[in-house]
This record gives sequence, C-alpha cells and structure tokens, in this order.
Amino acid sequence: MSLNAVTHLNFRGQAREALEFYASVFGGKLNVITYGDFGVPAEAPGSNNVVFGEVIADNGFRVMAYDVPGADQPIANEPTTRREHGTTITEERFFLSVRGETVDEVAPIWDGLADGAMVIEKFGPAQWAPAFGMLADRFGVTWIVDVAV
Repeated sequence: MSLNAVTHLNFRGQAREALEFYASVFGGKLNVITYGDFGVPAEAPGSNNVVFGEVIADNGFRVMAYDVPGADQPIANEPTTRREHGTTITEERFFLSVRGETVDEVAPIWDGLADGAMVIEKFGPAQWAPAFGMLADRFGVTWIVDVAV
C-alpha cells in the first residue's frame, strides 16, 4: 500500500501553461486531459482547458492542476468550494490530493476527513477513477481523495 499527498493547483485558463513551465523547471512527464477530451463540444468555451493535469518527475516532484470551470463567472457565495449544476466551482488556489492504489486503502482516509466536513463531491466511482471524492474538512481545507487508475 502506498498513499501520497500532492498539491492540486487551480487555475483560470492557465493550467496547461503552468504545468508546461513546471515540467521545464523540474523535469518529468506532463499529462494533460482537456474538458474536450471528456466530451465537451470543441466549440464550447473552455473545451481546451485542462480538466486534469499533472507533472510527475523521477526526482520525486509531483504537482496536479486544472482550470476551474466557468472561470469567467464571479464566485461570491460561501463556501469557497461548492458543487453547482454538476460542476465544482472554487476560488481556492489549491487543494490537497490524496491518492491510493485501492478503494479499500483510501476509503478510511475519506471517512476520517469526512467527520465534520462539507462534502462537495460524494466519494464513489468516477468516470476517470475507481473512486473519487472531494470535501472541505472541518478546518476549511479542501481535499480530493481518489484511487489511481
């Protein structure tokens, strides 16, 4: 078993540029999936924005990033991260991501963090992973908990 915690950066249309920059500085492999790759029509605003991106380097450096959907819309409601019309909306610059190898490995992590938390996306199967969930813990820190594909 192996868990790792990774900083997950949130951008407003600059995720690809930022990830390319970090890859040039730290080395490593760049992985980018766009909203269009997940089925958003090419003509839709933001279809080329990053829905999942990461840089993983052999030296141990790792960072994840995405472009917040609807970034051109003002966000004024509390909490700073929420679900709206099936989309995660946030003003936060980063989340913490905990990824494990199996659902059994990460489920207790989810359960612990969920105590007193505001669940943003319920933990369970996702299109891209065997399990994924997002919550803001009782201290206001937003966590992503998922299983590596």
